[in-house]
Amino acid sequence: MPESTPHPDRGHRKERIGEVLPSKMPKTIVVQVRRRFAHPRFRKVVNAYKKFYVHDDKGEARPGDRVRIVESRPLSKLKRWRLVEIIDRNAENVAAAK
Repeated sequence: MPESTPHPDRGHRKERIGEVLPSKMPKTIVVQVRRRFAHPRFRKVVNAYKKFYVHDDKGEARPGDRVRIVESRPLSKLKRWRLVEIIDRNAENVAAAK
């Protein structure tokens, strides 16, 4: 019988980088992801935004932080993403913590 080993790579999971928005939910953050693309007809660069509900188990992300999120299994009605890392801290949050 083969020995079961954990899979280090569980296939291709989508990753996004965005900014944390203020929210009052425990273990959940709202991340706004910006997407820039050329308009199909007018060729003008357009900014589009989308909000994702992200699971933050340790509660370490603060509003204004830039974070990397990854797709996961459904965790609740709206949460389908997990926090992977905090890329850049918001300068106001760092100053207020001191």
